[in-house]
Amino acid sequence: MEILIKRLRRDWDLYLMFLPVVIWFVLFMYRPMWGLQVAFKDYNLFKGIEGSDWIGMKNFADFISSPDFFRTIKNTLLLSLYRIVICFPAPVILALMINEIRNGFVKKTLQTVTFLPYFISSVVVAGIAVNFLAPSTGIINIALRGLGLSEQYFLVKPEYFRGIFSSIVLWRETGFSAIVYIAALVGIDQELYNAAKVDGANRWQQLTKITIPSILPTIVIMFVLNIGKIVKQGFEMVLLIYQPATYETSDILGTYIYRTGLQNQNFGMATAAGLFEALVALLLVVISNQLSKKMSESSLW
Repeated sequence: MEILIKRLRRDWDLYLMFLPVVIWFVLFMYRPMWGLQVAFKDYNLFKGIEGSDWIGMKNFADFISSPDFFRTIKNTLLLSLYRIVICFPAPVILALMINEIRNGFVKKTLQTVTFLPYFISSVVVAGIAVNFLAPSTGIINIALRGLGLSEQYFLVKPEYFRGIFSSIVLWRETGFSAIVYIAALVGIDQELYNAAKVDGANRWQQLTKITIPSILPTIVIMFVLNIGKIVKQGFEMVLLIYQPATYETSDILGTYIYRTGLQNQNFGMATAAGLFEALVALLLVVISNQLSKKMSESSLW
């Protein structure tokens, strides 16, 4: 206790700066956990949480036995797999490409151009995608007509949804995600490259033997963190571009919770589905962290 008091007196200004973060987490992350008990109750909006009847695991049983359960789980995992396979390596590759550019102006310009899309609102990005893919006036269909091909209404065809979603995420988030890897590349000791040049290593050998191994711990940590967000990522974009016609491939846990809770007013079922989603995310984080610990020396804990 005395040690804690000494630290507080010595570093009071740092703790004061950190206080808003603590308050934010308490108010918006921990305090809402009180509402998780809705998942175990027949929640009535007028009775409130305390006045609603306790029904145990019924909401979970109803969710798991519903016809939407396996569809939403499958779509959530497949969309997340698309993001990992397509969108996760892209920032690493972009950062490596930018790092290899020797012209300072070109490097800064490329980094800025790829970084800017992240600041465009999801609503605007979805609107751009809808306009690009419009059946009569969209630039994609105009190009198809120019090539003598038939028009396609891409957004109502389930088979195209995952590709469209992955392309939008790839364009919007690659530049922003690359910042972490660019920062890691800046921290590499330049003496390693000088020694490699003396030994006769070419650019490719420097890349594979020095650059990539040096940022590998960062890649592993970012991979584990992305696995943790695997079931929650992309909800806003999916909600903006999906349609009932594409539920077969686009309806994920997040959109199911949104429809069940806000549109159908079934708050107990929606909370149960949200808690299930959080438990799946926790399980995936633990598994990916253990795998990264076995395959490399880097892990979150």
